[in-house]
Amino acid sequence: MVEHTRTLDFKIAFAIGLGTMIAAGIFSLSGTAVAAIGSSAVIAFVIAAIVAGITAAGYSEFASIYSENGGGYLFSSRTFENDTLIYAIGAMLFLGYTGTTAFYLATMDEWFFRFVLPEPLHVLPHGTTGILAALLLGTLNAQGTEESGTFQLLVTGAKVAVLFAFIGGALSFRGPSAAVGTFAANFSTDVVSIVTIAALAFITFFGFSAIAASAGEIIEPKRTVPRAIAASIITVTVLYALVIVAMVNSPVPAEVIAREGETAMGRVAAGFLGPIGRSLIVAGAIFSMVSASNASILAASGIGSLMGRQGQAPRPFSRIHPQYNTPFWSVATATGTIVLLIVTFIMLFPAEGGVLPFQLTVPAPVVGSLTLTELGLTTLTGFATLNLLLPLSVVNLALIYSRRRYPDIKRGFRVPGVPVVPVVGILANLALIYNLPLKGVLVGVFLVGTLLVAYLSWGGAPAVDELFEQVVEPQPATTEGTGGGSDTEESDGDRYQVLVAVARPDRAARYIKLADTLGKLQHDDPQIRVLNVTQIPEQTPSEAVRETAEGRVTRIQELLSGQQLNADYTVEGHICQDVAFDIIQTAREGDVDQILMGYPEEHTDVAETIEYKAPCGVMFVRGFTDETDTSVINVGAGGGPHHKALLPMVEQLGTNGAELHVISVDPNGGGGRAESAEATVAGLSDAPEVQVHNVRASTVAEGLVETAASNGGILVIGATRTRRLRRWVFGSTPDRVIDLADGAGVPVIVYAGARGVQGPIEDYLYPIYRSLTGRQRTEAPAEGSSMEGD
Repeated sequence: MVEHTRTLDFKIAFAIGLGTMIAAGIFSLSGTAVAAIGSSAVIAFVIAAIVAGITAAGYSEFASIYSENGGGYLFSSRTFENDTLIYAIGAMLFLGYTGTTAFYLATMDEWFFRFVLPEPLHVLPHGTTGILAALLLGTLNAQGTEESGTFQLLVTGAKVAVLFAFIGGALSFRGPSAAVGTFAANFSTDVVSIVTIAALAFITFFGFSAIAASAGEIIEPKRTVPRAIAASIITVTVLYALVIVAMVNSPVPAEVIAREGETAMGRVAAGFLGPIGRSLIVAGAIFSMVSASNASILAASGIGSLMGRQGQAPRPFSRIHPQYNTPFWSVATATGTIVLLIVTFIMLFPAEGGVLPFQLTVPAPVVGSLTLTELGLTTLTGFATLNLLLPLSVVNLALIYSRRRYPDIKRGFRVPGVPVVPVVGILANLALIYNLPLKGVLVGVFLVGTLLVAYLSWGGAPAVDELFEQVVEPQPATTEGTGGGSDTEESDGDRYQVLVAVARPDRAARYIKLADTLGKLQHDDPQIRVLNVTQIPEQTPSEAVRETAEGRVTRIQELLSGQQLNADYTVEGHICQDVAFDIIQTAREGDVDQILMGYPEEHTDVAETIEYKAPCGVMFVRGFTDETDTSVINVGAGGGPHHKALLPMVEQLGTNGAELHVISVDPNGGGGRAESAEATVAGLSDAPEVQVHNVRASTVAEGLVETAASNGGILVIGATRTRRLRRWVFGSTPDRVIDLADGAGVPVIVYAGARGVQGPIEDYLYPIYRSLTGRQRTEAPAEGSSMEGD
């Protein structure tokens, strides 16, 4: 495994926080704040900064203890033991991050409609450009596109430069003395309005959490994270105050600023600097919102991924895409949630009245009922802020609890005045929640409550770390001459790795030989990882099977010691509750390139699970002996992704001297229909010679096995794609091939290529496609057989 390297220093961490905070809040809420309370908007922003700073101090202390990614959800899960509370924190933070992103993109949409889109396109529903931006950012995050540290610095520098240009325009327009005088004369004494604006403005300071959420990537996080958080909050507060001064000195009348609302800053910039100034502010605002949205999507997907790993979200959330190396399903869910929030708050129920021809009224505590005819950006801000403030209150509580529960734990940074400071933070957060828009609070409480009920009904799942345990670490064979334990200095991450899952120790040697032969088609020195998994029976403590697992590994090593294996391999032993999950997770965490395992005689559900969920290609083998001839390869004619995935391997075998035979079966017994061998032969075009056999048999399985037995060598077929819907009626061709091959003495490889996101959908739609196109089979086809084509 390649050791993780931290790459972000202080200036990058500072830029992450600063760049995330300079977003929709300063470009959107500044106009709303000045219109409502004038110069007192500075007081509101300072209050929000102080409240954020108190919780940020708690984040800094936790980040100095747990220097990993995850933020508030990670801190809560490491402090509390109540799963329901931990889940609620994760769910709220996920909604808070996605709600914040929806707020950013909805604000960006308003700027687009006001300043960018031509008049004919104003017929589009509000929220359209926000949704498109969300889908684009989700796609980029799913594919692993990230801002580098240098790019983040440039982006943040550009944002700050735009704001200084705006501030400078105000001072030039009024003059410094006049600007200060105008600012001093426009303070408001409306305390309720000031606190209300402070509650809304809090969302602008939550960017400090992005620093803590990236602690796993930061150099010297125990020292760097607290400094970066403090510096970014102070810097942003000063910038916000100067922007408010500029807004108060605007040549644009107050009533116009109030009417412009979220886009008022663009109108004010035009008054200071003319059309060029307005264009500069518009470009800076849109770019800032997109940039901050990208960071928030990344944070939300990180929360979802960690929840999936800890069993508090669907397991796929924790899966890392084999190609993009990102938590694809978590990113997709975050993106979908953002789109749904924009559609609901901005498109269906905007503040000016929704597009629905009816009113939607729901019961609401205290006020009796709530009419969702109008939600809009302010309500969305309240929804997002609620789901940030409540978890932050819990993080403050967790700090007090952590000090008492773990008094001796090493803390790189300590918040002064505990428990007084965290208690003040909790009370301040609750005060801000009290002043949030009622509709946003009610929608947030309803949605969190719904998710909590769903979680309690589901009951959660075991954490990944609880499902299997490595009782014997990977170790090479100890006997000289076995070939185990290569002294190569090449990093394992750069080598082709084959995971060989062995249930029966006596098969380990032949599987290693086969894995090494096939692995050398990809790399001169492949690494073979032999894995033996001992299943833990239900309600049995792991200690009861630990000795058995250790004994199996010892037995494998004893058997291998008498073999002359010219391969670099290790042997390890696991105990687990779910064999298939253990194999899949080991492959994911080890960045394995190929899995090789026996075709289970009894537990075919294990093979099916691995086929559908493995992050790499899988070879299910059966009938191999020490004398198996690998110089002759038989492959069925056919189509489909699994069949296509196996052709490069077969072609390389042919290039290395193996004799290749393509078998096309015409089933005269009604077991399918003949497929042309042309596509298969074309896929083997680089092989020196390919022999084609057109045969007739009662079924495809019989034709494949009989011809392979006559030719000699190995039979290679693709795994089935239609087993999910049809196995209960028809069975599957691979299963029938295995049964027939056992009697005929034919070794078989059933190959399943790594599947993309479309794989699960394809499993259900493919049988329908076959039926509609008149190509339905009476026997579920194998992709490597002559029954299936694309």
